[in-house]
Order: sequence, then C-alpha cells, then structure tokens
Amino acid sequence: MFYKVVGLMSGTSLDGLDMAYCEFEKQQEGWKFSIVKAETATYSDKLRRQIISAETMSGRELALFDVQLGALFGQLARDFIDRNGLSPDFVCSHGQTIFHQPNKGYTLQIGNLAALCSKVRLTTIGDFRTMDVALGGQGAPLVPIGDLLLLKDYEDCLNIGGFSNISHKQNGNITSYDICPVNIVLNYLCQKIGLTFDDGGKIAQSNPIDEKLLSQLDALPYYKDLKSGNSLGKEWVEENIFPILENSSISVKEQIATYTLHAAKQISRNIKGRTLATGGGAYNDYLMNLIRQNTTFAIEIAERTITDFKEAMIFAFLGVLRVRNEANCLQSVTGASRSCCSGTILQWI
Repeated sequence: MFYKVVGLMSGTSLDGLDMAYCEFEKQQEGWKFSIVKAETATYSDKLRRQIISAETMSGRELALFDVQLGALFGQLARDFIDRNGLSPDFVCSHGQTIFHQPNKGYTLQIGNLAALCSKVRLTTIGDFRTMDVALGGQGAPLVPIGDLLLLKDYEDCLNIGGFSNISHKQNGNITSYDICPVNIVLNYLCQKIGLTFDDGGKIAQSNPIDEKLLSQLDALPYYKDLKSGNSLGKEWVEENIFPILENSSISVKEQIATYTLHAAKQISRNIKGRTLATGGGAYNDYLMNLIRQNTTFAIEIAERTITDFKEAMIFAFLGVLRVRNEANCLQSVTGASRSCCSGTILQWI
C-alpha cells in the first residue's frame, strides 16, 4: 500500500507550523518513507502571544481561538498543497498543546479539526493523544512508533526540541521517555535579552557556568528515575525550572550557559547506543559538542529535512496507521494499560 500524506506539527517552541508532504509504502521488508516537500509557516508575534496566553483564556475565548487556529492551519495547509502542486490522500494534524496533565487524566491540543478540514478540503486526522491518556498513559511521547518502524538503523533516536526525548530500541521492542526541557527554557531566557534563541550555542559557550545553579537543576527529582512513559509539559517547567532560574542572582547569559550544560549532562547520560539526533537543538553546535564529550556512543545528526520535519512526518505516519486500524500509541512507551489505534478521522466526501 502507498500513502501520500501531509503532516502538520506545531510545537512548544512556537516557531511556526511545520508542514511535510510525505510518501509511505508498506513493503514486505517493512515501511519505506520519503519527505517530498516540507515548509514552515512562521508565526507572527501576535499569534505567538495569543498561543502563549491561551492557557489563561476564558472557556469562550479558548473555544473561539481553537476554531480560529484550526481554520488558519487548514488554510496554510491548503496554500502549501496548491503552491507545490501536491495531491495528498489526507492531512494529519498534531494541533497546539495548551494543557498536558496526563496524571490528572487530560491533555488539550487546539486547532479545531472541523475548522481545519473545512479549509483544507481533505480528509483530516488528529487528536492523537487523548485516547492514550484515557487508557492511563502519558499521551507522550508518540514519535517512537516512527522511530521503531521508519528509522530502524539506529539503536537510539534522540529529538531535541522544546523538550528532549529519546527512544531505545532492542530486539524489536522500543522504550521512550522525555529527558529534560531544552529549547523551551533556553528560548525563554534568550527572549529576556532580546533574542529568539542562542544561535549555535554561542552565548552559552562564551559565558561561565554557575555551579550552584547547575547543582540545583541537576538535583530535580524527575531526573532520578527516568523510565519509559515519563513525559514533561510546560506546566512542569513553570513549576520546577522557572522558579529556580528566577531565584538565581547570576546574569541571564550565565543562566543560558549553565542550563545548556545541565541539558547536555541529562541527555548524554541517557544515550545507550548509536544515536540519530533530530530537532532544532541538533543545530546548537555547543550543546551537541557537550553531549558528545559526555558519551562514548556515536551521535549522528540526520539530514536536514528529517532533522527539521521529523515530527510532522511522524504525525503523518500516525495517520497512516490510524486509517489502517493499526496501533500507533504503544503501551511500552506511554505506560497506558494497552496499546491503541488513536486519532479522530473527519472524512471529506
């Protein structure tokens, strides 16, 4: 079977909407894939501020914004399809996470599917996390199913974005978990000094480490017993990381340097084999050098299209598994009571 799919991903870094037109083919020896065309629609400062403020909106305001964002995603996807002469079978959207509290039984991604479907005028699949949470899982990470079936040549798959997460593969099985926040913290600090991000890790590399702050960060209880199914959200960052930073008397640049080393330490100690690295953090040369200095395993950075659009590609693949009625959320990864075939399908006829 051959599938042509557009995957849409909007992550915690709020850079924009990643759009990837992908082709998947199920062959006798397994799945083959290619990212044929991919683009990012950059968010305006106004939209970025709206998304950041969504968690404090009233119910009515959030309901309206949900529909508006879905319509925007749908129009951006339709423009991407038309501009490049593409002919996808369907569209898959992750949405924009606003709340993620799986231990309390809920997760919320906005970007209303019906509004999206009406604008893109194609069958639309989304809402991939809620079924897993209902089954007692963390609703994350969901990318490992793609690591297992599409990226078979590596023992570990590391993604460094707003958060870092890793998948370990052994004997046809996979375990995965979030390691630590990365760009969600570094970008937050950079914004305090008028920057959007630390380009190449230059700020971190040129400023001293504060050992007291580093010790406080390293001592956070989450890091003591990382196991498959552990997941992080921005609420955890707001409750655990930001207060430590706000109470620190050192400069913002020193905080960036110290946090970069903290993230590198946490990531490197969780690498267990030959590793493929993806995500925006893979372009932080200083961070990657620190990680390599602290592990004996080889770390390769994926080719640019996969590095930039892996998550959009894998959410497209989650939709393929959904239409095939095959598991796309794995019990071994999320900690749910069972694996499931998750996602809501809106059929365009």
